[in-house]
Amino acid sequence: MNVSSTSDIEITLWRTWALTVTHEACEYTEQKFNAEKTGGDPVIPSPNLDTDLVMACDRLVDRLIKAYKNPIQMPIDIARYSKLISSKDTGHNEEREKKLLQRCPPGHEGTKLVEIPTTILDVSGAIIAWYLPDALTDATQKEIWAASDLLAPMLEESVKVDGNWRTNQRWFKPSSEDDVLTPGCINVSPAWFQQGHENQLDPQVSASLKGALSKKILKAIARPAAIAAAALRVMHPEQYWAGLRAFGSLGEKAQSKELPKMSETLQYWASVFNSLSIISNRQTPNHRDHLSIPECFDILTSVGNYSNARMSMPSLQLEFSGRGSDCLGMMSVELVGRMVGRLQERID
Repeated sequence: MNVSSTSDIEITLWRTWALTVTHEACEYTEQKFNAEKTGGDPVIPSPNLDTDLVMACDRLVDRLIKAYKNPIQMPIDIARYSKLISSKDTGHNEEREKKLLQRCPPGHEGTKLVEIPTTILDVSGAIIAWYLPDALTDATQKEIWAASDLLAPMLEESVKVDGNWRTNQRWFKPSSEDDVLTPGCINVSPAWFQQGHENQLDPQVSASLKGALSKKILKAIARPAAIAAAALRVMHPEQYWAGLRAFGSLGEKAQSKELPKMSETLQYWASVFNSLSIISNRQTPNHRDHLSIPECFDILTSVGNYSNARMSMPSLQLEFSGRGSDCLGMMSVELVGRMVGRLQERID
């Protein structure tokens, strides 16, 4: 399958790949978003998209439109802010964060709670975050549950007594017989650069996708991955096309270098992101992710039965209400963020 980006760069994707269906879902989502934004003609979905996926895209577009029409502009200059941040600014030093907040104030007193679909703009008018509550359909949530069940053994093994904050047991809600999900934090990727391995020139399929259940896991996350990609297609088209180009190149490399496991995994991989993190029943401290590219977006989705959860961004003095079916797209500009809350059941 050949597709062309807005920069007229041809991208080759295998027709048998799950990513081709994702791409068609993204095309439909972007076209429907633009039509509803401008009052254009109705958009007909591709016959290759099943009913559940079309309904999921329609729900997403509804939330994207509502967020687009509800902007909150802040006086912060994200370009300037990102230049003030060094690799030592982990988000854990409260005094340092107070100084950064004074140099780049958000423009309002106290912490503001955001509960409806919203876009956050910086002083230049650039959208730095999209908040889409209730963006996931029931069918999409059920598929995430199913994938989480398949990943339960790996999630359980990931929690450590003395691990870093991502896997340290102190940040996880203790497991009990009544819990539906297993606490843990793992990454899945079709092309993972192994840390701590010298002379490792080629990326490898992550360990989480090398087991007997890998195909079932990939099929279970296909629709949720497609929805996240469709959100990215609207939020950051350039990043979306860069992702497609990267996977086109990966497919050629896997074939030319005779990497059968990667070729097989790519056939079922449905995301334009190179890796997904699955986080179950966890709170996080304030932190920054210095490994992300500042100009790019991360997509966070939450699933679960809980109340009083918050996605907190102290750098903007904002908190986003968590309801269990939300989607949050935000620039990787090293803003401090954390997930907090008094949970009834879980944070995912």
